Amino acid sequence: MTVQNEAPATGADEALEVWIDQDLCTGDGICAQYAPEVFELDIDGLAYVKSADDELLQDAGATTPVPLPLLQDVVDSAKECPGDCIHVRRVADKVEVYGPDAD
Repeated sequence: MTVQNEAPATGADEALEVWIDQDLCTGDGICAQYAPEVFELDIDGLAYVKSADDELLQDAGATTPVPLPLLQDVVDSAKECPGDCIHVRRVADKVEVYGPDAD
Protein backbone atom coordinates (compact mmCIF):
# COMPACT_ATOMS: atom_id res chain seq x y z
CA MET A 1 0.00 0.00 0.00
CA THR A 2 1.37 3.41 -0.89
CA VAL A 3 1.15 6.52 1.24
CA GLN A 4 -1.49 8.01 -1.10
CA ASN A 5 -3.81 5.07 -0.42
CA GLU A 6 -3.71 5.48 3.33
CA ALA A 7 -5.70 7.91 5.41
CA PRO A 8 -4.12 11.35 5.30
CA ALA A 9 -1.99 12.24 8.28
CA THR A 10 -3.88 14.79 10.31
CA GLY A 11 -3.15 16.38 13.62
CA ALA A 12 -5.52 15.79 16.50
CA ASP A 13 -6.63 19.41 16.14
CA GLU A 14 -7.24 19.15 12.38
CA ALA A 15 -10.94 18.50 12.00
CA LEU A 16 -12.20 16.78 8.85
CA GLU A 17 -15.64 16.65 7.29
CA VAL A 18 -17.17 14.50 4.58
CA TRP A 19 -19.88 15.06 2.01
CA ILE A 20 -21.37 13.14 -0.91
CA ASP A 21 -22.17 14.45 -4.37
CA GLN A 22 -25.49 12.67 -4.96
CA ASP A 23 -25.37 13.57 -8.67
CA LEU A 24 -22.49 11.09 -8.98
CA CYS A 25 -23.67 8.49 -6.47
CA THR A 26 -24.28 5.07 -8.02
CA GLY A 27 -26.10 3.70 -4.98
CA ASP A 28 -23.76 0.74 -4.52
CA GLY A 29 -23.72 1.22 -0.75
CA ILE A 30 -20.01 0.50 -0.33
CA CYS A 31 -19.70 3.58 1.88
CA ALA A 32 -22.48 2.37 4.20
CA GLN A 33 -20.72 -1.00 4.46
CA TYR A 34 -17.39 0.59 5.43
CA ALA A 35 -18.75 3.30 7.74
CA PRO A 36 -22.43 2.84 8.63
CA GLU A 37 -22.02 5.39 11.41
CA VAL A 38 -21.31 8.07 8.77
CA PHE A 39 -23.14 6.96 5.59
CA GLU A 40 -26.58 5.57 4.85
CA LEU A 41 -28.60 4.76 1.73
CA ASP A 42 -31.96 6.50 1.58
CA ILE A 43 -35.19 5.28 0.00
CA ASP A 44 -34.13 7.01 -3.26
CA GLY A 45 -31.22 4.55 -3.50
CA LEU A 46 -28.54 7.21 -2.99
CA ALA A 47 -26.02 7.55 -0.18
CA TYR A 48 -26.05 10.44 2.27
CA VAL A 49 -23.97 11.44 5.27
CA LYS A 50 -25.43 11.31 8.75
CA SER A 51 -25.12 13.80 11.59
CA ALA A 52 -23.51 12.90 14.90
CA ASP A 53 -27.10 12.36 16.11
CA ASP A 54 -27.65 9.70 13.39
CA GLU A 55 -29.91 12.02 11.35
CA LEU A 56 -29.77 11.59 7.55
CA LEU A 57 -28.58 14.86 5.99
CA GLN A 58 -30.34 15.15 2.64
CA ASP A 59 -29.53 18.75 1.68
CA ALA A 60 -27.20 19.03 -1.30
CA GLY A 61 -23.62 19.45 -0.11
CA ALA A 62 -24.45 18.60 3.52
CA THR A 63 -21.34 17.78 5.50
CA THR A 64 -20.72 15.84 8.68
CA PRO A 65 -17.62 15.65 10.88
CA VAL A 66 -15.37 12.63 10.42
CA PRO A 67 -14.83 11.01 13.83
CA LEU A 68 -11.13 10.24 14.21
CA PRO A 69 -11.73 6.54 15.05
CA LEU A 70 -13.63 6.21 11.74
CA LEU A 71 -11.19 8.14 9.56
CA GLN A 72 -9.71 5.08 7.86
CA ASP A 73 -13.18 3.65 7.17
CA VAL A 74 -14.32 6.94 5.62
CA VAL A 75 -11.15 7.16 3.49
CA ASP A 76 -11.60 3.55 2.38
CA SER A 77 -15.18 4.41 1.41
CA ALA A 78 -13.95 7.29 -0.72
CA LYS A 79 -11.27 5.10 -2.32
CA GLU A 80 -13.63 2.26 -3.18
CA CYS A 81 -16.62 4.35 -4.26
CA PRO A 82 -17.41 3.54 -7.93
CA GLY A 83 -19.05 6.94 -8.39
CA ASP A 84 -16.08 8.94 -7.02
CA CYS A 85 -18.61 11.01 -5.12
CA ILE A 86 -17.23 11.02 -1.56
CA HIS A 87 -15.25 14.11 -0.55
CA VAL A 88 -13.18 14.38 2.65
CA ARG A 89 -11.84 17.84 3.42
CA ARG A 90 -10.30 19.87 6.21
CA VAL A 91 -12.81 22.03 8.02
CA ALA A 92 -10.37 24.91 8.52
CA ASP A 93 -9.60 25.67 4.87
CA LYS A 94 -12.02 23.40 2.93
CA VAL A 95 -9.11 21.70 1.14
CA GLU A 96 -10.02 18.19 -0.01
CA VAL A 97 -7.58 15.68 1.46
CA TYR A 98 -9.22 12.58 0.03
CA GLY A 99 -11.67 12.06 -2.80
CA PRO A 100 -11.87 12.91 -6.48
CA ASP A 101 -10.63 16.50 -6.02
CA ALA A 102 -7.74 15.72 -3.66
CA ASP A 103 -4.21 16.49 -4.82
